Amino acid sequence: MVNMMILIPFLLVGLFLILRFLFKTSLLLILLQKFQCLEDWLHVHQLYRVPQFNHLFQENELYVKVSTYLNSLPSLEDSDFTNLFTGSKSNDILLHLDTDQTIRDVFLGARVSWTLEKSENGGARVLVLRLRKNDKRRILRPYLQHILSVAGDISQRKKEIKLRMNVDSPSSGENGRWRSVPFNHLASFDTLVMDVDLKNKVKADLEMFLKSKQFYQRLGRVWKRSYLLYGPSGTGKSSFVAAMARFLNFDVYDIDLSKVSDDSDLKMLLLQSTSKSMIVVEDLDRFLMEKSKNVSLRGILNFMDGIVSCCGEERVMVFTMNSKDEVDEALLRPGRIDVHIQFPLCDFPCFKHLANNYLGVKEHKLFPQLEEIFQGGASLSPAEIGEIMISNRSSPTRALKSVISAMQTNAGAKSRRVSGDGAEEIGGGEQGGLFSREHSVRDFRKLYGLLKMGSRRKDEPLDLGSADKDGSN
Repeated sequence: MVNMMILIPFLLVGLFLILRFLFKTSLLLILLQKFQCLEDWLHVHQLYRVPQFNHLFQENELYVKVSTYLNSLPSLEDSDFTNLFTGSKSNDILLHLDTDQTIRDVFLGARVSWTLEKSENGGARVLVLRLRKNDKRRILRPYLQHILSVAGDISQRKKEIKLRMNVDSPSSGENGRWRSVPFNHLASFDTLVMDVDLKNKVKADLEMFLKSKQFYQRLGRVWKRSYLLYGPSGTGKSSFVAAMARFLNFDVYDIDLSKVSDDSDLKMLLLQSTSKSMIVVEDLDRFLMEKSKNVSLRGILNFMDGIVSCCGEERVMVFTMNSKDEVDEALLRPGRIDVHIQFPLCDFPCFKHLANNYLGVKEHKLFPQLEEIFQGGASLSPAEIGEIMISNRSSPTRALKSVISAMQTNAGAKSRRVSGDGAEEIGGGEQGGLFSREHSVRDFRKLYGLLKMGSRRKDEPLDLGSADKDGSN
């Protein structure tokens, strides 16, 4: 008895040292993990695979939502390894699952695990759900509904627009053909320098489109809307695309046709885009003039309104061109292009908006001289004028004088080209062509329209640019 009393303090000290050792090291955690592995080994499990792409090579929405849910779990921080990324803000740190990483979750008292794997074909990713078979009927559907609900809330809270760009090789990597970056363009309809009525027409058209799901379904038509933005370089087409994306809150899929291998590859790019997105093809006229051997005109026509274009809904397609005069009429017909918007060179009202935005100047003694130069036919693109104002923003007077000088130089160069090329070129030159050829074609079209008035289709493309310019629509 006396010996036991002597041993008890030693036993307590020894127990304290052992517990201190266990808590200061990972031995207790290792033993717990081994016990859980042994317990799992004694049960039968069911596996469910969630592939990144479906059988049509479209991105699996369930995969996106499950990834969003898993990346939000606190247990991701407790895992053996994970990926760290910066978020949209410089001080945001994001955790993401890595390949072959397993993360555990608990739902209604049942333990489940998810593992991120690479599929055997093509390198795409697969999320594998592992749960006990005797828990399957009780938790599977409620658990998936819980994931969808939580992922939806997270997406709504942290929604940021993505700019997705196609890469060269059809067999590239684990994320398919698209690579994405945050879309941080600051342009909006409020900051765009353009006619107010035209902006309001476009905004009203987009709002109507967003509310028209039932209407399109009743007509049996694909729920999509296509826009053509045409005008010289530097007139604001790309900024207008950014403003549309911010207004709709849609991801932007920017398709570089030079990186498309053939017509089938172009279809595959469309199939791998998501609903509620903007599909953008810039400088389409230039690509067609180059007569690419990879993508044919037929392929582009099918991309715009073929069978493959119905695989997805609530899409907005935007095509930009410098000019639509030399483009095949088949590209511009209703159904392929619904709305035409012209982006002209800068006029005097547009210039006053630019001066107010860049220089903070609403009135200036040089404005009458500038207005006279504009009325004389000289002009620059809004981008050119904006760059001059940025370079001279510390002195509004110097900036306006620099604009005057640039416009006079540009006008002089045009007049020298016209006078040097002879009378034959005047009809086809920039100013002469605008005066003679374009107006004669317009008059012919008006006459043709009168003859066709009785059989005119209701769904002909809406030309917002010309409607704003000459009031004919």
